[in-house]
Amino acid sequence: MTNTSARRWIVLALVFLGIVVSYIDRGNLSIAAETIMRDLRLDPKSMGVLLSAFFWTYAICQIPAGLLVDRFGIRSVYASAFFVWSLASASIALSRGWPDILASRLALGLAESIGPLASLAFIRAHYAAREQGLPVSIYIAGQNLGPAIGALLGATLLTGFGWRAMFALTGLCALVWVPAWFYFAPRPSSAPAVTSSAPGALRWRAILASPAFWTMSAASFFLSYYWYFLLTWMPAYMTMARGYSTLGMGRILSTPMFVMVGTNVLAGWFADRLSSRTGKPFWVRIGFAAAGLTGAASILLLNVTTGRAPVLPILVLSICSFGIASSNFWTVSQSASPVSLVGRAIGFLNTLSQVAGAVAPIVTGWSLGPQKDFRFAILVAGICPLIAAACLIVAGRSLPQLTAALERRNDVAVRP
Repeated sequence: MTNTSARRWIVLALVFLGIVVSYIDRGNLSIAAETIMRDLRLDPKSMGVLLSAFFWTYAICQIPAGLLVDRFGIRSVYASAFFVWSLASASIALSRGWPDILASRLALGLAESIGPLASLAFIRAHYAAREQGLPVSIYIAGQNLGPAIGALLGATLLTGFGWRAMFALTGLCALVWVPAWFYFAPRPSSAPAVTSSAPGALRWRAILASPAFWTMSAASFFLSYYWYFLLTWMPAYMTMARGYSTLGMGRILSTPMFVMVGTNVLAGWFADRLSSRTGKPFWVRIGFAAAGLTGAASILLLNVTTGRAPVLPILVLSICSFGIASSNFWTVSQSASPVSLVGRAIGFLNTLSQVAGAVAPIVTGWSLGPQKDFRFAILVAGICPLIAAACLIVAGRSLPQLTAALERRNDVAVRP
């Protein structure tokens, strides 16, 4: 293994750790939601707004963040963003009321918008198409390990030290990542980019005119609604509707997410092997994603079961299935984007994803009512993956043609 090859895996490990920290920080409020509601005398509607607020700035900043990544590279942009979001998360420890938490969550969303775009841009630039399944799955595994560690660590810190200490410790301790990133991350290329505004405009016109792009966009929204419902309201569901203690909730909720990490990596490895064997990586990954989304809909079983015993197996099936779907969806998305546009293309899809993240907690908070009944919220969250699977299959029929057309235009743009 060459030094360059080894270094890209070290950077991928840092990408993985960065996204783990990101999901711990964005998920802490969900873990502490019931305690903060009691301490600060907030109702479910107010907490729904706070859980949603992160996604407002996170969504708005996706395309600007993509521009920053495409223009300046990932090294300094990602390090700066990581530093800011760690401080924003830690600052919730100083909150005196609802407005303080709102401001911190808005700042957190703004800074964290860089993370996924920088991560996928690195993979797109340093791994060939046939080998991108495993790196993307490792990145997605970080998205799953973060909530798993966050649920377990957050519940432990919350029980032992209170919610203020939980935010301070998880926010500030993560800053040790920044110097490691500065040391290993690739520096921006000094070679001038060969660009042409006309071909770039033509590429974007072709993208926006394509039905495949918009069905992929719809898939991004609906699969994300499911995921962000889990991240924002599932902890409260387990304590309020199923009667778990805080520590019990942390143990049960973290278990499927820990399992999901291994499932993701194995599925990514298997998808790469199957892609090489069949010569059809696109359809292999579409198939994995559609099957995973169908399995994620098993969360609907929570509405027809009672007691605590069914909760863990249902969550294991649903969450692990979603992990397989998510890693393959984002592999398809970033590999279909020209290298020069990957930050902005993924930024657009992620914008729609974060719109779902903003909608899910508010819809859930409003739907609970005085009885705090989660049945309607779970029904919506369970139907969304099925809609996403249908959109993905429809998009798959014409997305290869769009990708081929974009590559031809890119060849024309860079040809001497």
